[in-house]
Amino acid sequence: MRGAAMRVLFAVVVAIAAWGYIGAQEILDRIVARVENDIILLSDVQALSRYQQLVEGKSETPGQILDRLIDQWIVQTEAEVAHFPHPSDADIDRGLSKLQKTFASTEEYEARKKEIGLDDSEIRRIIGTQFYLSNYLDSRFRPSVQIDPKAIEDFYQSAVLPVAKARGQEPPSLEAARDSIQEALIQQKINEQADRWLKESRLRLHIEKLLEEGAK
Repeated sequence: MRGAAMRVLFAVVVAIAAWGYIGAQEILDRIVARVENDIILLSDVQALSRYQQLVEGKSETPGQILDRLIDQWIVQTEAEVAHFPHPSDADIDRGLSKLQKTFASTEEYEARKKEIGLDDSEIRRIIGTQFYLSNYLDSRFRPSVQIDPKAIEDFYQSAVLPVAKARGQEPPSLEAARDSIQEALIQQKINEQADRWLKESRLRLHIEKLLEEGAK
C-alpha cells in the first residue's frame, strides 16, 4: 500500500511539474494571430523585429510587424500552392554577404548580431523567406506591368536631375539612366499591385489578431 501511495504521489508531483513547465512555455511564447487554420506566434514577431533592428537599426511596432507577417502568410500560401521554387543556398549566401557588407567590419556585424540576439540560422531563414516571397510577387505581377516612356522622362526630370544637383554631381544622361529608372518604376508598380491584392485577400480570409496593444 505504501509503495502504491508513493507512486501516486510521484505521479502527482510529475503532473504539477509538467503543468508548471507548460505554463512557463506559454509565458515565453504565445499565439498572437490566427490566419485560417494556421497561427502566428509572438516569437515570430520578435524574430522579425530583431532582424529589422539588425538591418535598419530600428524596428516597426509589434502591430505593424504582425500585419507584415500576415501578408507574408498570404503570399507564402499562394506560392506554395503554385509550387514556386525556393531560393538556393547560394542565393541566401549572397543575400547574407550583402547584409554583412553594410557593416564597417565583420567584427561590428558579429557584435551587433550578438547584441540583438540573432543567430546565423535565424538570419538565413529570414533572408530565404524574403527572397522567396519577393521573387514570387515579382513573377506574379511583373508580366502585367507596362511603363510609359513619358513616365521615365518625368522621373528623370523630377528625381534624377534634382538629386544630382543637390549633391553637386554631374547627372547621367537620360539614356544612361533609362534602364535603372524603368526598373524602379516597374518595382513601384509591382508593389502597388501587390498591396491591392493583399488587401483584397485579407477580406476573404478569417484573420483573428490576439496581440495586445503595446506588447513586446
